[in-house]
Amino acid sequence: MDGGGGSGAPRVSSRRRSEKPYKGIRMRKWGKWVAEIREPNKRSRIWLGSYSTAVAAARAYDTAVYYLRGPTAKLNFPDQIAAIGGALNDLSAASIRKKAAEVGARVDAAANPQSLKPCWFHEEIDLNKQPEPEDSELDYYSS
Repeated sequence: MDGGGGSGAPRVSSRRRSEKPYKGIRMRKWGKWVAEIREPNKRSRIWLGSYSTAVAAARAYDTAVYYLRGPTAKLNFPDQIAAIGGALNDLSAASIRKKAAEVGARVDAAANPQSLKPCWFHEEIDLNKQPEPEDSELDYYSS
């Protein structure tokens, strides 16, 4: 007996629930959310990717669990299952991983539109340089 009457278990359970808001995901120490799922009847797992938001990781998990277990699967977002799309012809770990990563990336991109801009779009701005006038007739700096 632990002497606590089992009072420690509910605390751990509620703490874990706040750290892990959805099934099949977890948070890395540096803040990224990752998703993975066990393959049926195997000890191995399918890596589903790393995402900026918990929702994106959970949607990637939902995609994979739906393809692995069918329409009876317990999903994080059962109302979003229509967005997953049609059936996969190949139910290999690689094809499930690819489809789940597509869904997760799409959700991440919708949550963070800045991530869609290419890196060359963010040009370096020199704050010490005087701005150049757009119209030569309105050159206020040359007088």
